[in-house]
Amino acid sequence: MQTGIKAFFALALLIVLSIGVLQIPPVQDVLIDKVIRSRLSTTDRQPLFADDALRLLVCGSSSPFPDPDRARPCLTVIAGGKFYVVDTGPGSWNRLALLRIPGDRIGGVFLTHFHSDHIGELGEFNLQTWVAGRGAPLQVYGPTGVEQVVDGFQQAYALDRGYRVAHHGAEMLSPDDGLMQAHTLSLSADGSMTEAFVDGDLKVSVFPVTHTPISPAVGYRFDYKGRSLVISGDTIKDANLIRAAKGADLLAHEAQNQQMVGQIQAAAADLGRTRYAKVMADIPSYHTSPVEAAEVANEAGVPLLLMYHLTPPPPNRIAEMAFLRGVAEIRSKGVVLAQDGTLIELPLDGTPAQVSVLKP
Repeated sequence: MQTGIKAFFALALLIVLSIGVLQIPPVQDVLIDKVIRSRLSTTDRQPLFADDALRLLVCGSSSPFPDPDRARPCLTVIAGGKFYVVDTGPGSWNRLALLRIPGDRIGGVFLTHFHSDHIGELGEFNLQTWVAGRGAPLQVYGPTGVEQVVDGFQQAYALDRGYRVAHHGAEMLSPDDGLMQAHTLSLSADGSMTEAFVDGDLKVSVFPVTHTPISPAVGYRFDYKGRSLVISGDTIKDANLIRAAKGADLLAHEAQNQQMVGQIQAAAADLGRTRYAKVMADIPSYHTSPVEAAEVANEAGVPLLLMYHLTPPPPNRIAEMAFLRGVAEIRSKGVVLAQDGTLIELPLDGTPAQVSVLKP
């Protein structure tokens, strides 16, 4: 008993002393310096760019629904020492920054369509990668309308660019490099893929999808050294997408649980939130359910399906099970539900995909 009491008081004294030490300014400064150096280090992400593979990193897995842990739609394709961003939903640059992705390695931005939850962070992607050392204007690709979107962000950020050049100097921040260049992609009349972009061994193809009344809306296929992945953008179950995904290793497909959306609609109506109920009544007509996304993957013969742009974003394991209800009956394996930081690696030797989650 005496030994136990002594041990208790010794531990209590140690805690008190530790708390006291942490109140000493030089100790605080040492700890803060360690955190700063850790946050500024990007060396732990260099293997993503040095080790040759085709990779997909989720920088935004949510939808317009607010979520404390998810940014709006954003996917990053890593290949050939660069990263290419598909859609720039609000909060997505912050997610990539937290994941310590070096901004100067950006190779371009591809937009699937121009809903706000897919373009809202474009200005920050341009600004932050410029400040990080991007040595040329940011190249932005998309269907007809991309010029208007890019011009709007250029105008909105024009004063900011001027302030930063004046403050840091043109030698560090070249005014020309701080701009964006829009590239309008041509779409085939028959819904087949057309070439959108080539950078060394990386080829990007574009194809139309159905997101009526939003038109045009597109998806993308990335091919790199024998591996490939397809990104749906926003769409209903679409034959063009199925054709584009044939032979691919990975399909990243949007997913909206229509039953959950219906429950939200009913609750909103009961609570007198008529405008919110109206929105919930409208959105099922131009999105794909998880079961339909699984059907698309099956029909395309894709080994791995990643569901992203989750509507509504499931906040816990119970909600995830409800979100995926019915999927296992038609696709028992090869399904991943995205979270911010989900990383899928496709090794060039043809071995199966590796799935992990990067943490800040």
